[in-house]
Amino acid sequence: MPTYVVRARTPQGKSSRKKVNANSPREARSTLQRQGLFVLDVKEAEKLSLKTDLDLGFLTPITVKDKALFSRQFSALVNAGVALVRGLGVMAEQCTNTKLKKALLDINSDVQQGMTLSEAMRSHPEAFDNLYVAMIQAGETGGVLDEVLNRLSKLLEDQARLNNQIKSALAYPVVVSIIAVAIFLGMVIFLIPVFEGIFQQLGGDLPAFTQIMVNLSEFLRTPQYGIGLFLIFIGIGFGFQQYYKTRVGRETIDRISLQLPLFGDLIRKTAVARFCRTFGSLSRSGVPILTALEIVRDTAGNQIIANAVDESRREVQGGGMLSLALQKEKVFPVLATQMINVGEETGELDKMLMKVADFYEDEVEQAVKAMTSVMEPLMIAVLGGMVGSILIAMYLPMFKIFDLVS
Repeated sequence: MPTYVVRARTPQGKSSRKKVNANSPREARSTLQRQGLFVLDVKEAEKLSLKTDLDLGFLTPITVKDKALFSRQFSALVNAGVALVRGLGVMAEQCTNTKLKKALLDINSDVQQGMTLSEAMRSHPEAFDNLYVAMIQAGETGGVLDEVLNRLSKLLEDQARLNNQIKSALAYPVVVSIIAVAIFLGMVIFLIPVFEGIFQQLGGDLPAFTQIMVNLSEFLRTPQYGIGLFLIFIGIGFGFQQYYKTRVGRETIDRISLQLPLFGDLIRKTAVARFCRTFGSLSRSGVPILTALEIVRDTAGNQIIANAVDESRREVQGGGMLSLALQKEKVFPVLATQMINVGEETGELDKMLMKVADFYEDEVEQAVKAMTSVMEPLMIAVLGGMVGSILIAMYLPMFKIFDLVS
């Protein structure tokens, strides 16, 4: 008779693991249910022992795509009339992400014990953030949970698409930069010393530019200097990271990022699109405007944008209009604030926010294409310049070598 390892929870909420001898997983589950336990997971002991050492699924992060897929499938189950507990159980069984699966099992247990879905999700911030929980709570209150889940899936899919556009814009320059640096270092470290030996045998003074490259090659080939340079770069990166964690550092760096050529306009448009999409989804789901602004502030992704949203929230709390408050901060584009103003005056703010989000997402896509078209020749020129500098350093002494040979 096989042995099963069962993860269960007592009526008091304590988790426990038990080994049960049974003919099937169903029999093992039934045995513990008769003892008054709520079964979370059942696995065969032999299979579990083989996977325990190699299972690194807990290191896998919960991506936006994972949450979007869960939201869409769970929305279909809720719309079909499936009970929450059963629907969560089905979603947990077919979930491939270990972290999300564990969270869904715990949420399922909490819901079965009487907690609302939003309350249960709030205890798992690594899986469901404040935005997600607020929309779920609004859906539960209004009795439109399936519609809210569907909106969440659309929102998350749009966020994933926007993030992919940004990544695609950054991928090309990053990859080309890495290749250029690798080629440059390879030629400096391995090729320059070969020619240096030839130059020394023939005698004569090297040109200044060639001598600089030779000195750089010797510097990089010296272990203590190479290690020291590596540690300096690590220290700079660590210092930058620590500085960015402070409020002053975050504000300074984010303000500079908004003013960068090419990238600054892209960052601003991305932030506006994210703000309008998220705020519109929250408003459409019935989340109060002050709560929605607070959530959007925390998910802005840029401290300068977040400060502007926070100041606008204070203005709205005091009876002001959102569009006028955003316009006063001078962070959002004029077109966006004017369209939001029209939405407030017509009473269709959520629809206008979605239109603004669509517009600026298209703008981001066009900006990505334009930036890529500009970056391609620029990176090729940089790569050619780095390789060309090595070739020039090697060919400059050739004229003297010809004289020495003759």
